[in-house]
Amino acid sequence: MKDQGVVEDRLLLLKGVSGAFRPAVLTALMGVSGAGKTTLMDVLAGRKTGGYIEGDIKVSGYPKKQETFARISGYCEQNDIHSPHVTIYESLLYSAWLRLTSDVDEHKRKMFVDEVMGLVELNPLKDALVGLPGVNGLSTEQRKRLTIAVELVANPSIIFMDEPTSGLDARAAAVVMRTVRNTVDTGRTVVCTIHQPSIDIFEAFDELFLMKRGGQELYVGPIGRNSCELIEYFEAIIGVSKIKDGYNPATWMMEVSTSAQEIALGVDFTSIYRNSELHKRNKTLIAKLSVPCPGTKDLFFPTQYSQSFLVQCRACLWKQRWSYWRNPPYTAVRFVFTTFIGIIFGTMFWNLGGKRKNQQELNNAIDSMYAAVLFLGVQNAGAVQPVVDIERTVFYRERAAGMYSAFPYAFAQVLVEIPYVLVKTISIPVWWRWYCWGNPMAWTIYGMVTSQFRDYTDELTNGETVKEYLNRYFGYKHSFLGLVVGVHIGGCCLPHVVIAPAFTSRNFDHVKAQRSFINDLDQDESLD
Repeated sequence: MKDQGVVEDRLLLLKGVSGAFRPAVLTALMGVSGAGKTTLMDVLAGRKTGGYIEGDIKVSGYPKKQETFARISGYCEQNDIHSPHVTIYESLLYSAWLRLTSDVDEHKRKMFVDEVMGLVELNPLKDALVGLPGVNGLSTEQRKRLTIAVELVANPSIIFMDEPTSGLDARAAAVVMRTVRNTVDTGRTVVCTIHQPSIDIFEAFDELFLMKRGGQELYVGPIGRNSCELIEYFEAIIGVSKIKDGYNPATWMMEVSTSAQEIALGVDFTSIYRNSELHKRNKTLIAKLSVPCPGTKDLFFPTQYSQSFLVQCRACLWKQRWSYWRNPPYTAVRFVFTTFIGIIFGTMFWNLGGKRKNQQELNNAIDSMYAAVLFLGVQNAGAVQPVVDIERTVFYRERAAGMYSAFPYAFAQVLVEIPYVLVKTISIPVWWRWYCWGNPMAWTIYGMVTSQFRDYTDELTNGETVKEYLNRYFGYKHSFLGLVVGVHIGGCCLPHVVIAPAFTSRNFDHVKAQRSFINDLDQDESLD
């Protein structure tokens, strides 16, 4: 952009936009690529972490506080991100467990989950596994409804939805929009970004917030029955062509309000809107809603999260346990692979530890240990990476929704591994049990070799005993074994202690990063 003559150091994505979203009103946030509609919604929802934000955002007349706002709002992302190895019912129960207040008991939670499942028409799929997108499990349309349901079970007053019908056919989009409409009819405030809607979908909305490229609004107001109010507004502008019978009002509106049309007609739709009676009514409404109602108090929660630290740990561990148990490609294959490798290494190095007559035989035994540790360590690390990668994107969504802090999630992810690791180590011979305790490799080999050969006084061909050879050649001392154990324990604990602050301070959300990069090309989401 600098090469094209832009001299500013900061790009202004939103220019003085204003509006009001109200309960039981379904608002469509629309505009061409680069209009800033998703940027606006991210700012309102508190999901925009970069750039500079100026202006006022008020909730029920009080300044918005993000910690409180996260407890009363929901955000349905365009990419449906869920844990693949839990059922629909478990996904909703988990979300309700962590997001409803602590005074809601288990019975009431389950009743509320059942009510939401009926609202979004998911009862027939109650026990279906979510699965991976495009691989197995739920269809795209079913995943969209699950995304909405996961937010609804938190009982939010305000819900933001980013392209809820994106990638769906006409029938699936109609089902999702029926779900959205049912949600609005419960008295919630719902705002959706929408792209190229059909006539039926467009007219399901009550109001429209239309933006043009550059982050300015050009129409904020009611759509009307059969889009009558929207059509009346634009047809009143001199030079705008009349809509044809049966033509999609959403398509017509986007066509007549383009930048090319502004140049052709010699008008500025933003200026026309800001000088209109509609804008005056909106300003009056905004001024009215910006003042708290008499007798009301600002919303306040004594804690940042709905549940205590222990409940967060319990809930996270509960979901991680089911995720591991229902993931045979990871858990069962680990056991099979460990058994297979044990047999292979056992046959390859059979009775190798009993051969201690010379340095070569001793080195062969040590090298066999090194090979076993290195091979299994690399294999286990490679096997867990896809599992962690899938759950990491889920973690970003759940943490942004205020479900839990990073520490309970890290605790659960570490604790759920322990039973599987313990089972794997039971086929291991007694004198090899401790080799899986530690990392890095040098300390592992030190501990193994020292404890394996420390008591042997067999003489090698050069007259040197095994113990003397280890001390002279490798510098391995039995008296150092206590420190080796301490390093192993510290090496295991330190990554688990560090992982929670890492989750808190770093956000490698590849899905959003890719979306932001694509939108950068369209000058839409250039701050992500």
